Amino acid sequence: MFVEPHMGKTGRAGWIEVISGCMFSGKTEELIRRLNRAIIAGQHVEIFKPAVDKRYHDADVVSHNERTIRSTPVDFANDIILLAGECDVVGIDEAQFFDDEIVNVCNKLANAGKRVIVAGLDMDYEGKPFGMMPQLMAVAEYVTKVHAICAKTGELASFSYRLAEDESTVMLGSKQQYEARSRKSFMEDMRKRNNK
Repeated sequence: MFVEPHMGKTGRAGWIEVISGCMFSGKTEELIRRLNRAIIAGQHVEIFKPAVDKRYHDADVVSHNERTIRSTPVDFANDIILLAGECDVVGIDEAQFFDDEIVNVCNKLANAGKRVIVAGLDMDYEGKPFGMMPQLMAVAEYVTKVHAICAKTGELASFSYRLAEDESTVMLGSKQQYEARSRKSFMEDMRKRNNK
């Protein structure tokens, strides 16, 4: 379990934490847990998600297990800087869906003394690095990779297998569209799909 570094009220230095993993690995659960701890500690918290993500709620961040925390949907990463104000902690969910500016935004926020907690998929449905997540992990002080359980084998899973044969990079979905898979299970089914 991640234990937060001490964040004092004066002269603080900011930092970036990235929570990454596949679908159903608990990324959003961990984000919500960390943000709730900051709220309990009396810190001013602002939370953002991409406006395109309306799977469970138009505005709130909602985990697959239906844990919820209020948030502000935004269209562009730079909107986060405008809306973060004087908060102590910034939470960002589904970072892979933001434009390329998300890395600069997180760096600016951290450089301004804010704790920035970012959650997102590290790989897309083809098993390739997703969006700006690799760059975010590179500049972060803390990176937590969480794992799911493979829907086929029961082993640890780090891949998101798309059940639908849709080839668009961004396809929002849940258990009807995706399964968490181990490397072996993911590779086997991807080979079968590609050989059709």
